[in-house]
Amino acid sequence: MKHGLIVGLGNPGIKYQHTRHNIGFLILESFAVKNQASFQEKKKYAQTSFLESDTTWHLLKPLEFMNLSGNSVSEFVRLYKIPMDMVLVIHDEIDLPFGKIKNKIGGGTAGHNGLKDIVDKVGSSDFHRLRFGVGKPEKGKGDVADFVLQTFFPEEQDLLSGLIADSISKMEDWKKGKSNVKPPPG
Repeated sequence: MKHGLIVGLGNPGIKYQHTRHNIGFLILESFAVKNQASFQEKKKYAQTSFLESDTTWHLLKPLEFMNLSGNSVSEFVRLYKIPMDMVLVIHDEIDLPFGKIKNKIGGGTAGHNGLKDIVDKVGSSDFHRLRFGVGKPEKGKGDVADFVLQTFFPEEQDLLSGLIADSISKMEDWKKGKSNVKPPPG
């Protein structure tokens, strides 16, 4: 039996629920609904799993705030012996314009504290990423940290459900590509 891990990044609590920084949670929640899975909340994370072919897919929302996301990710990676190429992290990306969605494997963290903590805790940056462009404030018109903690503009909110569906399609394509990966020895 193989195990895969799909992580949505965000911050816990109503205050952050519909902010740019929580797009990872929003996408993962929609993905869970599509796969008829419901999250169970623990103290430090919310998780659910479903079986598909010969792979158990674990869906994880770290609930210790963005900069501590690596705690629960590393726990799942170790517990289920999940190789980095079977880990997908969904996160907001300020270096992409709003609505641009890109896959990436490995690389730097570009100052994203959630990614930085995951790299620090799992000891690798070789996991896969689904980067959802949230844009950034115009030069000289605000702080990036404040910007990502704001809700989407009304015109962006109108496009979100379609963009979330596009993100889920990219996740499904990634997951299908993983069906031929052999489980780690042991």
